[in-house]
Amino acid sequence: MTASLLDRDAERRVLDQLLGDVRMGRSRALVVRGSAGVGKTTLLKYVLERASSCQVARATGVQAEMELAFAGLHQVCASMLDRLNLLPEAHRKALSTAFGLSTGGPPDRFLLGLAVLGLFAEVARERPLVCVVDDAQWLDRASAQVLAFVARRLQAESVAIIFAARESEAVQGPSEVSDLADLPEMVVTGLPEDAARALLLSAYRGPVDERVLERLLGETQGNPLALLDLPRGFTLTELAGGFGLPIRGMLPHRIEESYHRRIATLPVETRQLLLVAAVEPVGDPVLVWRAAEQLGIDIGASASARASGLIDFGARVWFRHPLVRSAIYRTASPESLRSTHKALAQVTDPEADPDRRAWHFAQAAAGPDEDVAAELERSAGRAQARGGVAAAAAFLERATELTLDPRRGGQRALAAAQANHLADMPDAALKLLSMGEASPLTKLQRAQADLLRARIALTMNRGGDVPLLLLKAAARLEPLDVRMARDTYLDASAAAWFAGHLASGGDMREVGELVRKAPAPSRPTSADLLLDALAVWFTDGHAAAAPELRRALREFRDRGASGEANLSVVWFTYIAVAAALADEETYDVLSKRFLQLARDTGALALLPLALTARIAWHVFIGELAAAASLLEEQKGVMDATVIPVASYGTLLLPAWQGREAGAFELIDAASEENAARGEGAGVICCGWLKALLCNGLGRYEEALTAAQQATAPPVEVGMPTWESLVELVTAAVRVRQPEIATAAFQRLAQLTRASGTDWALGLEARCRALLGNGRAAEGDYREAIERLGRTRVRGDLARAHLVYGEWLRRERRRSDALDQLRVAYEMFTGMGAEGFAQRAASELGALGTTARKRSVETSTELTAQEIEVVRLVREGLSNPEIGARLFLSPRTVEWHMGRIFAKLSITSRRQLRQRADRL
Repeated sequence: MTASLLDRDAERRVLDQLLGDVRMGRSRALVVRGSAGVGKTTLLKYVLERASSCQVARATGVQAEMELAFAGLHQVCASMLDRLNLLPEAHRKALSTAFGLSTGGPPDRFLLGLAVLGLFAEVARERPLVCVVDDAQWLDRASAQVLAFVARRLQAESVAIIFAARESEAVQGPSEVSDLADLPEMVVTGLPEDAARALLLSAYRGPVDERVLERLLGETQGNPLALLDLPRGFTLTELAGGFGLPIRGMLPHRIEESYHRRIATLPVETRQLLLVAAVEPVGDPVLVWRAAEQLGIDIGASASARASGLIDFGARVWFRHPLVRSAIYRTASPESLRSTHKALAQVTDPEADPDRRAWHFAQAAAGPDEDVAAELERSAGRAQARGGVAAAAAFLERATELTLDPRRGGQRALAAAQANHLADMPDAALKLLSMGEASPLTKLQRAQADLLRARIALTMNRGGDVPLLLLKAAARLEPLDVRMARDTYLDASAAAWFAGHLASGGDMREVGELVRKAPAPSRPTSADLLLDALAVWFTDGHAAAAPELRRALREFRDRGASGEANLSVVWFTYIAVAAALADEETYDVLSKRFLQLARDTGALALLPLALTARIAWHVFIGELAAAASLLEEQKGVMDATVIPVASYGTLLLPAWQGREAGAFELIDAASEENAARGEGAGVICCGWLKALLCNGLGRYEEALTAAQQATAPPVEVGMPTWESLVELVTAAVRVRQPEIATAAFQRLAQLTRASGTDWALGLEARCRALLGNGRAAEGDYREAIERLGRTRVRGDLARAHLVYGEWLRRERRRSDALDQLRVAYEMFTGMGAEGFAQRAASELGALGTTARKRSVETSTELTAQEIEVVRLVREGLSNPEIGARLFLSPRTVEWHMGRIFAKLSITSRRQLRQRADRL
């Protein structure tokens, strides 16, 4: 046992269990967290020693490399690149492009994550793979995102990924804050006092004053590195008498100070050599010595450097601890740093490593330098081509700092702001945007700056003042670029719809009025038809806009996006227009198309939105099991990508299922979040779903309150509005509030008649029947069943049978009531709508009939993810295709298939497809 592993039994048990799991075919991920010097690296060495029967990959985050895209990932994957030919073409191309092995469009970071996951799985087919990443807080952002993605999707590949990261007190790395969040953690703390005392005494054989010893033990907090290195800057006499001990302060800083004191005693040339090694990020001894030669440093300086115990020169240059590098770098003079960076730039191959060379020259610049700034711009272009937008942002930001010409500087600041925006760093983007706006910009550039500010706000908050910001940008663009102005107005329309009644300026009416005054396009597209139709909706109402909305939908559905519309246009089209018109056919077509488009293009940031629409579709047509399956897929996407997207599927499904436990809390929490973000449409949607849930459970007073709140805002946001009115009529009738029910019905009828679909008119007939009596009511019930029966919306059809059966029972028509209630019960139980099914069962019980229990299918033995695998097998997908769809490796899919076969007692995919329809 090494001294620094004293009393680490608990940590070693965790690591031994992890290795045992990997050897048994499972996969694990772990983040080892702790302060600098607490022993994280030593624990990683313990893992590597114990993993002798496994394949090993390792990487170390380097603070100086945080601006170089995929530097850390390349360290991990370098020894595996001969396996690229085993990957699917899209994955192979993504990795090759990221590592600069081939050219092509920038790979989506999540597609790249799938590629690395597949690569790890292929490597682990021979022997288990253990990846260790030290100083993960200093990984470049692109590498951190990909490796965190892989860690979240590991299941059954025989792969372990272990990250060691400092606690936030010591470092402000971007990946440390967010990318490793929610992964399993092991926090490493200091040694207990007896082990700390033993370690300290083992290192210092001379006499130590007991009071000094107690002070050292107290102030080092059991930190092994501090125990070993803090006192080394003092003589034995000082330790014995207690003189000269370090003052109190942050422990990492004090350790750095102890290293600084040791470095200060070394010869000048040795200190210069240490600085070269600290500035050179990858530990390449050839580069270090070539740069040292440029600076006139004699080779003899290495002897005293080694003797200090702070550095080792071998196949790579290693420091005793990253804090040694920090101490050297922070205490060097600006002149020394610049000359060292310049020397390293001069010896770096401009063909093989142009980006690192450009970065060194940038750090060597004492003031503005257009040549260096231009080279940084070229490096940013290369980084973006590989998908490294965070690296591109860093290059452009430094290029901005080195630019003397204010106009050119403003352009570079805007480009840097855009890159930071794409890299999900809004605060940095806004800072650079402000710098750019303070520069002399052209009118078009200023308009583009307004647009970027609005889009940054849109990523942080879809409601509130976002519509107003987009309107400002659109107004600036109108005289300069009509196409861009109209596209911005479309974004503003979407934002105004989201904001609804909570818009703080730029509400739906204001947006609509400005759009109607905007210049017409020279060549109208489907997006222009949509924009003009939305303007009519926002100003004159849903009924007046319905014909133009239908035309825009038809054009888009039949002819596509004319090449210019982006995915947000597609999404807004189906969610806000097709749903508003209750046009089930178009909703089906466009939601399916959008989902396929998101998958085909690798636009995984939009995939949760596309899945939400498809989940809603399956709920509407009564396929709640399919909706639940897609919801599992969506959760997998959101867990893997850490994309913060409000998923209404997680609310809509339990509302229809009638699962009281947890559903109310989910809906209330989502409503509060939407209100805080200024998303009025989301608040209305939550009110509708709460009313739906309460009506299904027979809690009509609560349903009335929720529906009244949802319909109170003086805006029409499409489906959430008319669905809320349906629930309001239903609840008001039940609690004997006919005036409320009648007023709600009148509002509803204006919307449904303008839509004119069987879905809309069927709901209108059902609500009218609830308000009526006698033969007129029965005719309305029958009309509702007939119209809804011509649609695929089985949930609303089942509700029509239910309320008709309830009415027939009150009319004492027992036989007719039994027929309707049995149909409703069978439909609800078949869907899994438990709340409405219980209402039907209660009505049957009132007629003296017991509802038949449905038999439990074998599917209850399968997990949600296994059910999703079965669904995709039924669609004809292969294991790699299923893995890509579910963000799993093919090996994990193979593992799931083995479990599914065993549970269902089958041996082939053909048998599984035969059984799938019964699951």
